Amino acid sequence: MGKYFGTDGFRGEANKALNYEHAIKIGRFLGWYYGSRLDKKAKVVIGKDTRRSSYMFEYALCTGLMASGADAYIMHVTTTPSVAYITRVDDFDCGIMISASHNPFYDNGIKLLNSYGEKMDEETILKVEAYIDGEVKIPLATGEEIGRTVDYVSGRNRYIGYLISMSKFSFKDKKVGLDVANGAAWSIAKGVFDALGAKTYVINAEPDGTNINTDCGSTHIEHLQKFVVEKGLDVGFAYDGDADRCLCVDEKGNVITGDHILYIYGLYMKERDKLINNTIVTTVMSNFGLYKALDKVGINYEKTKVGDKYVYENMVQNGHRIGGEQSGHIIFTKYATTGDGILTSLKMMEVMLAKGKPLSELAAPVVFYPQVLKNVRVKSKPDAQNDPDVQLKVLEVGKKLGDEGRILVRESGTEPVIRVMVEAGSDEICEKYVDSVIDVIRDKGHLD
Repeated sequence: MGKYFGTDGFRGEANKALNYEHAIKIGRFLGWYYGSRLDKKAKVVIGKDTRRSSYMFEYALCTGLMASGADAYIMHVTTTPSVAYITRVDDFDCGIMISASHNPFYDNGIKLLNSYGEKMDEETILKVEAYIDGEVKIPLATGEEIGRTVDYVSGRNRYIGYLISMSKFSFKDKKVGLDVANGAAWSIAKGVFDALGAKTYVINAEPDGTNINTDCGSTHIEHLQKFVVEKGLDVGFAYDGDADRCLCVDEKGNVITGDHILYIYGLYMKERDKLINNTIVTTVMSNFGLYKALDKVGINYEKTKVGDKYVYENMVQNGHRIGGEQSGHIIFTKYATTGDGILTSLKMMEVMLAKGKPLSELAAPVVFYPQVLKNVRVKSKPDAQNDPDVQLKVLEVGKKLGDEGRILVRESGTEPVIRVMVEAGSDEICEKYVDSVIDVIRDKGHLD
């Protein structure tokens, strides 16, 4: 990770950690870089979510791009996966999404995508950062070389058409609840489900610039749970601010996580001989219950570091077709280069309709193990993680858990914290083993 850009872009509180000058410079560099490298006027497509500050960053990025000679195509309020899709299919040099995903409204972020709709490579990101820090000088465009903006709402409409084409079934008479989190899905999701014939019920679809993710969406799914039960709906889907992830609610009001989704659709693919390599890609934070369920149906799995970036990299390198995170970032590489919440919900509808079963029955084989996760503030993460006595205790706990649980000890990527997690048959067992590891960390003097 670079100085400004993490695994999910340049993110922080608007006009504090991330300000409009950063956005102008990002636009300036990208407009010049792609124009000079390709020896033509660069074309960049931009989308944004519903945050108040997204408009400021949109105009700042456009200013920088035009000043460097690029044309900026504006999709307006739209989802991250829609920008990734349009960047790829409409031959843009790169794409930019303005969003802080599930963060509160006062945060924002700038995500950069390459011409394939994938997250920008590290080499280019470092060049952008060098320009932000004044290490590189680039010229201003003049005369007819100055860029312009182009209204590109047609790109968003084309993406909506693409989603509709993904469905093999009519949703006629199916009652579907959508929590669009007062975010980017607000302008897309209902139209897709309506076009497919569903009786669509939507909540949290009145964005005002300050209510994105506020007590709604996938981070506050309890409201959709209540809504589905009260309205007697067949299923509910909750998205985050930029709609690159989706969590579900079954007809009984139970939460269906990303782990459940991976199992449900992975098994559906296997049954149709579509699960290439017979493998699903997860992160280390997927629940032990998912792995037990996959073992029973003979599906293999791989584990990556936390982050959909690492899931996607593994999938591309190894040719796997489905992967994701418990949080609801699900990637179908046949159809998308990033997690896509609305696409995920369509895929869940497909399985329900193809098998003629409610979501609760499809998810039943995945029985979550109790989990205890504790964060330990330490002086040095590497010293605590690599301490021989700590490693010995972790190994001892793992042996005691055997096939009935697991232990995971990992460093936080953003804080001076070691995370100790145990999954086992009961909360009491989890607590005991987590505390036994923390005791060693404490006894060895690593606590801050």
